[in-house]
Amino acid sequence: MRTRVKICGITRRQDAEFAVEMGADALGLVFYPHSPRAVTIAQAKEIVNGLPPFVSIVALFVDASPDDVRACMQALPVAILQFHGDESAEYCEQFGRPYLKAIRVQENTDFVQIANEYDSAAAILLDSYQPGIPGGTGKVFDWSLITTINKPLILAGGLNVDNVASAIEQVQPFAVDVSGGVEQAKGIKDKQKITAFMQEVANG
Repeated sequence: MRTRVKICGITRRQDAEFAVEMGADALGLVFYPHSPRAVTIAQAKEIVNGLPPFVSIVALFVDASPDDVRACMQALPVAILQFHGDESAEYCEQFGRPYLKAIRVQENTDFVQIANEYDSAAAILLDSYQPGIPGGTGKVFDWSLITTINKPLILAGGLNVDNVASAIEQVQPFAVDVSGGVEQAKGIKDKQKITAFMQEVANG
């Protein structure tokens, strides 16, 4: 099965267009004000309006107020919500939209418990744990910690052109999620890195 690709932390229209051109399945927009890749709803509209069909727009939040989430959903063609904080399953379900629940992997992470707790999630996204940082650390975690669960897995955390093929071979995720690994600066994507990353995914 082909490994899907989400390119996250898009802040510019030209980066979104190029990611789509290169075959990205999903684009991630960060609505977490403390992130260097954060965008406003107005900025997000400029990024996504008129993009081709069959590319999913993913809106990322960290312990946001429900009103803020709904405002994004009303203003933008959001296909999937992504929650990176301490949101409960009940919180995630209230919006009636497919959602991803991000888990920051540690040595004692109980994957089966998480899959049961977030049974309503479309997928579980696995990211690196770093104290005080909800995501986007650019750090790789120990993939051998991952155990099989009855849920699609999206692998994130420090992926780049040098390691994504081996990550796919070892973890066999449904999708990979990249942000910093295809950037020249935070929020500014690099065409050559995107191209090379997509090629490595195809090889993986």
